[in-house]
Amino acid sequence: MTDLPIPELPSLDNESLRARLQHLLDDKTKPQGALGRIEDLALRIGLVLGSEAPRLERPQMLVCAADHGLAAQGVSAYPSDVTWQMVQNFLAGGAAVSVLARQHGLALTVVDCGVARELPPQPGLLSSYRLGPGTADSAAGPAMDAAQCAQAIANGREIVRNLPGNVLLLGEMGIGNSSAAALLLARLTGQDIDACTGAGTGLDAAGRAHKRSVLREVLARHAQAKAPLDALAALGGFEIATLVGAVLQAAQERRVLVLDGFIASAAVLVAHALQPNVVQRCIAAHVSAEPGHALMLRALGLTPLLQLGMRLGEGSGAALAWPLLESACRILREMAGFESAGVSRKA
Repeated sequence: MTDLPIPELPSLDNESLRARLQHLLDDKTKPQGALGRIEDLALRIGLVLGSEAPRLERPQMLVCAADHGLAAQGVSAYPSDVTWQMVQNFLAGGAAVSVLARQHGLALTVVDCGVARELPPQPGLLSSYRLGPGTADSAAGPAMDAAQCAQAIANGREIVRNLPGNVLLLGEMGIGNSSAAALLLARLTGQDIDACTGAGTGLDAAGRAHKRSVLREVLARHAQAKAPLDALAALGGFEIATLVGAVLQAAQERRVLVLDGFIASAAVLVAHALQPNVVQRCIAAHVSAEPGHALMLRALGLTPLLQLGMRLGEGSGAALAWPLLESACRILREMAGFESAGVSRKA
């Protein structure tokens, strides 16, 4: 799949801007480095937005949902019906991401990328990007064909083009998608699939052993799918592919990208394999309890802001980290320097 247009992402390395931002942070009324990783966060946001006084405007929480044919192999503790039920819960305002988005003023958009049960039109739901009732079972053949994969990526790009703001927070929903994320991690980084595979929605020890066995067979079946887009089509999901497009478009527009957990990060892993500079625009909100997530963040060179033992997905971790981003920007914009505040520097 080589004819899919992928936007070029130039490096954001700007030594002049970096030096100015660092000087501003060092000159604040505090010992140098005393705000720790909040200073690193402020520096990164400033570089992404190209500003010494960055403002995060109209933040968008994008939750992409789809079902996975691989769920038929018993790799999840929950049935596929939970996907559409949870999408309804998002839209009704009862899910964790819905609560947190309300709390923090994040605009929530849910996309039906391919939920098995078609959902009725309703506010907050984009249904025109639906690619069918879930992917095929990757234990029997490719999850998607090349055209479906390309369309999903194009959909993600179009969705982001139509969203306002300069920040995109990533979320997802899809029973079976921790298996797709584990498969992509193993294929794109060379990690052993056992190390990439966790409990997902809550499998017991026997369930995890079965899941690992199924995923080993899936990887073997698709041994030739090594290039990033080939791996995505063979092993991924409609929601992951749509998020790949969303990530690429947001990165091209120099939006700040806030990663949630394992599955959302899998989309960034694919995007990174296509355009390595995508990670310059990314902030890892947290590290999931799903064991593959730490491996994934390490492969991306990203350090998570939070470590809360979460494994919910939905975008919940990204929403919880949101206040840290706002605080980092306010430190740059509003905190006084030594001279302006009349505070003596250290002797």
